[in-house]
Amino acid sequence: QVQVAESGGGLVQPGGSLSLSCTASGSSFRLNAMGWYRQAPGKQRELVAAITAGGSANYADSVKGRFTISRDNDKTMVYLQMNSLKPEDTAVYYCNAGGTIMLGRPFSSWGQGTQVTVSS
Repeated sequence: QVQVAESGGGLVQPGGSLSLSCTASGSSFRLNAMGWYRQAPGKQRELVAAITAGGSANYADSVKGRFTISRDNDKTMVYLQMNSLKPEDTAVYYCNAGGTIMLGRPFSSWGQGTQVTVSS
């Protein structure tokens, strides 16, 4: 089983920055894509950004130019640098890791989520 854990949320003023980190851990797994999702109160969970094992990234239109996703494959970590934050970025941010475990079985694991609040 692969566990995923996020860190780095908090309260920030509009226009500020925050950085989120996520670690995948377990045994005998191979990571493919990793991504960040968010869910605001009363809304569905949405993709924020995702990155493949090769480093190709894609972003939601609402965060392009403000957020940057990166990963460290050796440390099985993914990061989300969030700049120029807006109140509408307020949400619980979840990390997702997908890949394969023993015998090539696919997995998709979610973290518990970390709260990001953008408010003055």
